[in-house]
Amino acid sequence: MEEKELIHRLRDGDNSAYRLIIDRYQTSVLNCCFKFVRHRETAEDLTQDVFIEVYRSIHMFRSASKFSTWLLRIAISKSLDHIKSQKRKKRFGYLKSIFSGDDSEERALSSDLHNPQQLLENEDRVQLLSWAIESLPDNQKIALTLSKYDERSYKEIADILHTTIPAVESLIVRAKSNMKKKLYAHYKKHL
Repeated sequence: MEEKELIHRLRDGDNSAYRLIIDRYQTSVLNCCFKFVRHRETAEDLTQDVFIEVYRSIHMFRSASKFSTWLLRIAISKSLDHIKSQKRKKRFGYLKSIFSGDDSEERALSSDLHNPQQLLENEDRVQLLSWAIESLPDNQKIALTLSKYDERSYKEIADILHTTIPAVESLIVRAKSNMKKKLYAHYKKHL
């Protein structure tokens, strides 16, 4: 079934069309979410949220872009919202532990740092790279992730971000430059 017909049927409330959309796009949405949150169960939950959002807002989809582009835009937005929410929870939990005198979170963090398995060189590099990517501004993080990990073309990334191909190129160059600076500073400090 063609995408246009599928969208039309979904707008008319056809549940079988909704099931077809899930079957067709579930893997790419899951992979997209996972690349941002890096936790399988969370990515699965976000994937469900994305498809619920699609069902609720399909009437807002304008055929100016491809459906898959619109869908990935929703997935990225949900993933970034989740990351921001988690950062707020961590900050609040840390502040709460400081003011309540509870150092259990601090103990948990320090015990993670002394776990021999996490101190392996390759694991350390992966964590450091993840940290560098997470520290990027959202638009740079999205462009770099979609380019390097999702292997999307600059045109697709431009469509997802509602920008131009030169802007995407610039975002990726700046992302690499920012990561290089952060990693250099980290290694300089720890050597």
